[in-house]
Amino acid sequence: MSAPTISIAFQTDKPLNAYGRLAQIAENYSFDGITVYNDLLYQPAWLPLLEIARATSRVRVGPAAVNPFTCHPINIAANIALIDEMSNGRSYLGFARGAWLDFVGLQPQNAPQQLREAMACVRHLLQKRTEPLPGDYFPLAGGEAFRWTAVNPNIPFLLGSWGQKTIAVCRPLVDEIKLGGTANPGAVRWLRQQLAIEGSAPDIVVGAVSVVSEDRAEALTLARREVALYLPIVARLDPTLALDLELVGRLETAVNQHEWETAVSLISDELLKKFALAGTPSEIGQQTLELLAAGANRVEFGTPHGITSHDGLCLLGKKVLPIVRKALT
Repeated sequence: MSAPTISIAFQTDKPLNAYGRLAQIAENYSFDGITVYNDLLYQPAWLPLLEIARATSRVRVGPAAVNPFTCHPINIAANIALIDEMSNGRSYLGFARGAWLDFVGLQPQNAPQQLREAMACVRHLLQKRTEPLPGDYFPLAGGEAFRWTAVNPNIPFLLGSWGQKTIAVCRPLVDEIKLGGTANPGAVRWLRQQLAIEGSAPDIVVGAVSVVSEDRAEALTLARREVALYLPIVARLDPTLALDLELVGRLETAVNQHEWETAVSLISDELLKKFALAGTPSEIGQQTLELLAAGANRVEFGTPHGITSHDGLCLLGKKVLPIVRKALT
């Protein structure tokens, strides 16, 4: 099992020239990694990752996550190879089915197998293998290979998924499994138990909306607004939660109708704690330690980090990281 690490994740909603500066702040505060989301209707992760790789020298960098339904594995492989080159071998590659695919009329019928085949296809290409690669969804005819050499043909893979079937199918190909959108230690314990059934296991990553502020009320108010969009999705995925489905449905309706004040009013402090790392530095430090104690190998502080990205990163680096690192030594 890997030593515990702490990473930062950025949403791709910023000017392109902002990513490098923010990444330098994260690296200077000794975070272990920087993730870039790749959500639909936001900027694709690749150019922000290139800026981050260019601006840093130590942290792991990668997207969490790409899907093979809107981007073919040959393009995924080529893009991550360039990120890996720019970062001198510090990259990782996250895969996921992804949410909101219905917006573009996509309804994968066998997502677990498609994800596994996509991973195999990317690995085949990165390794410049020329034999044919059979597959129902992403076959390669063989006889050709990338016409440049990837820095690291064995870039680590991450799977973002809650689905037991998807995890079982893809597990042999991945180094990490991420439970996204949760700060629930119970979910980490559940996944750790599932993985333990078959012996050696990938590392577990848990990430969620993070808002830190010395003003607790300010942090919780912003966190509720940020969590509202994702909570109805994740609430139905977490098998350890006994939630009022009628409440979840009302929240989903409010979000779909952009009634944000109604949505925010439906999220109690207790409920928020299951889906966000939010509050004062000491509170977030304690939440992080609880997730690590439950079996997480990596905790990832997701966007927006604070009332502003800059202030949130600084508070996380100055006050939260020391709490965590001190407790772990």
